[in-house]
Amino acid sequence: MPSRLSGTAVRVGVYTLFVLLGLMVFSWVLSFAGGYLISSALGVFLAALLANAFSMWVFERTHLANIGLTWTPGSVRNLLLGLAGGIGAAALIVVVPLAAGLAEFQPVPGSDPHWRTLLFVSGALLFGAAGEEMMFRGYGFQVLLGVLGPYATILPVSVLFAIAHTENLNVSTLGLVNTGLWGVLLGLAFLRSGDLWLPIGLHFGWNWTLPLFGVKLSGFTMDLAGHAMRWKIGPLWSGGDYGPEGGLLTCAVLVLLFLFLWKAPIQRHVPFLVRPRPEA
Repeated sequence: MPSRLSGTAVRVGVYTLFVLLGLMVFSWVLSFAGGYLISSALGVFLAALLANAFSMWVFERTHLANIGLTWTPGSVRNLLLGLAGGIGAAALIVVVPLAAGLAEFQPVPGSDPHWRTLLFVSGALLFGAAGEEMMFRGYGFQVLLGVLGPYATILPVSVLFAIAHTENLNVSTLGLVNTGLWGVLLGLAFLRSGDLWLPIGLHFGWNWTLPLFGVKLSGFTMDLAGHAMRWKIGPLWSGGDYGPEGGLLTCAVLVLLFLFLWKAPIQRHVPFLVRPRPEA
């Protein structure tokens, strides 16, 4: 057992080192090619992609798809279920307050939304969501899951997931708590499905829908629709300048998402990395 733990520490340590180096290099290079959205989203994606591919090749002698990216009919189902859950949860955050008179839409002065902007931001959000899932629910997460089990893996990684968002604009304590709860949800999504498609769908569905309705996403404003939501309730509920992720409404929606994961007809896969390993 000690040798197994030391071997796990080496593999996860090397993976983490490559992630950090990749983030530094790609974020710096991409900062010259575009704004913050491109450098952060694409930088995270490329760093996670290469760190996972390298770790799978060196330590497992297999290809990248075995981190849970194999494309099958079951994967399609899980991706669609994830999208439905993420989009539905984000829509609830918007529709319920609007229907209850707790918020209203207001036009954004000087805004000129265009389909090219929507396509560009959608692509960036997709790369960002896929990159974060590969980074936080990819090689390192799955190796630890196979050795330490779900509780000792999901909770600490969810804390790291929250810490990674501490530099976001207007971040709040409740926003970080909700981000950590999102980390738990996405970790359980991998546990339920055995692939990354379900958590990617949940992550992207949520991240894409909020800006589409003119709502702030993790402190960032993306003018996609020419209007913005003006809240008539306090920041404790609405999230204030951080957006709904910093408010109690997201806490309530997360409870519904946990129930969704429990009841949804998810296609279960056997993860390549989460398997018994022979004692050294």
